[in-house]
Amino acid sequence: MNPLDNKSEPSQRGLSSRLLDTVEWVGNKLPDPAMLFVWALLLTWICSAFLSQVKFEELDPRTQAPIQVVNQLTPTALVSFLANMVKTFVEFPPLGFVLVAMLGVGVAEHTGFIQALLKGLLRLTPQKLLSPMLILVGIISHSAGDSGHVLVIPLGGAMYAAAGRHPLLGITTAFAGVSGGFSANFIPSGLDPLLQGFTQKAAQIIDPNAVVNPLCNWFFMSATCIIITCVGWYISDWIIEPRLARIPFETGGLDSPAARHESTSSEQLGGLTAAEYRGLKLGTAVLVGCLLLLVISLIPANSPFRTPDGKLAGHDAPLMKSIIPLIFFFFLVPGVAYGCAAGTVRSHRDVVKGMDRAMGTVTYYLVMAFFASQFTAAFTQSNVGILIAIKGAAALQAMALPHQATIIGFILLTATVNLVIGSASAKWALLSPIFVPMFMKLGLSAELTQGAYRIGDSSTNIISPLFPYFPLIVVYAQRYVKTTGVGTMISLMLPYSMAFLVTWSLLLLAFWTLGIPLGVDAPYLLQPR
Repeated sequence: MNPLDNKSEPSQRGLSSRLLDTVEWVGNKLPDPAMLFVWALLLTWICSAFLSQVKFEELDPRTQAPIQVVNQLTPTALVSFLANMVKTFVEFPPLGFVLVAMLGVGVAEHTGFIQALLKGLLRLTPQKLLSPMLILVGIISHSAGDSGHVLVIPLGGAMYAAAGRHPLLGITTAFAGVSGGFSANFIPSGLDPLLQGFTQKAAQIIDPNAVVNPLCNWFFMSATCIIITCVGWYISDWIIEPRLARIPFETGGLDSPAARHESTSSEQLGGLTAAEYRGLKLGTAVLVGCLLLLVISLIPANSPFRTPDGKLAGHDAPLMKSIIPLIFFFFLVPGVAYGCAAGTVRSHRDVVKGMDRAMGTVTYYLVMAFFASQFTAAFTQSNVGILIAIKGAAALQAMALPHQATIIGFILLTATVNLVIGSASAKWALLSPIFVPMFMKLGLSAELTQGAYRIGDSSTNIISPLFPYFPLIVVYAQRYVKTTGVGTMISLMLPYSMAFLVTWSLLLLAFWTLGIPLGVDAPYLLQPR
């Protein structure tokens, strides 16, 4: 039985179970995200063959000539597809960004620098501020990919148990920060260039010269950290904790890898080991030194990081083009320094091993990126994307909806799709070629569309049974409350999800109304050329 179910409300309990069963059934019927691109590619080919016979009156904004859909099933087109398959994959914009960033992050994670840094932040936190700090640490963990799911969340449960508070509160609080606030981060991470690559590619369907800055949502996502932290803090301490007060919990563990990992984390709560502390001091000092060195190098008017006219933030500025390499070095160098002091790096082979393991974690992304790149290329070359964008924009214009209403509708659509397709990059690779050009035709910038997407993509992660890490979170919780099930976790996470969705959307509207920039080179509306 779900420990949080109210026995006096069987009808509501039955309805919840039916809804969850339906979502799970629908989600299980969907193919793997990689195969979604295969089906999307085949559908694009078929549609291009039929639509190439139709004459359209709408003008292509790139040529000012009537749109002509290009048949991708002609012998010439198919041979060109095969001949360019490797080039299409290798030149897929997000691919290089992700791989380079992950090389540095992998070293910092492999040596233990990221784990020690997170544990140190949590250990220095007073109990009254445990919830906001745990959420904030969960947000920061996004810089290290998925490490928050296997470190911060179980550590949160162990810390709350040690502090005499309900361990499920620690798990839900950490889960809210790690997954519910997935896009929120004041530290640029690999997600920024990953999404930017798809966004720029989609924007170029309308404007071949369009350039999207990797930090186009940075200001907004930095402010979001404050909102997510404060809202999550309120929900944890004033809504979830009283609800959990009547649920007894155990201090023992289950014989599972997740439980053993969490038990190990719990045993280390007394403090960092001497080696970890020594490594953390050196690694942090090196990181601060690297940041200071960068800041000093940016100050001179003739800094090589500036454009010839002295700008740092322009899309053509060397600094902006160096974001990914900087992420690589700012994780690599402190990670190696930590490892040398802590004893986890004894030779260059340990550093290379960290990079090797990091590449092992992105093998699935490589598979998905291969099929996504082929679909994106065919979708662009066929002109089906520009046709959908112009037709869709015309329909939206006919509805005469305010721009703000259009964006809120898109956020809700993304949040719904996220319940069955958990991968942020997979969804954006499918949605961006359609909605970015469509909204550009309405005068909305690609940067705004990407920002709206990130809200919907993050908010419902924590209530989707199909989210890849959701079953692992249930296992973490079962260590303390053995009857915990999927329904239990969804009922606990639903307040976070809905609150994040509403407040995050309102924050975007507030930024827009007040004219606060979303990020670097990020307007809300397209400027007429």
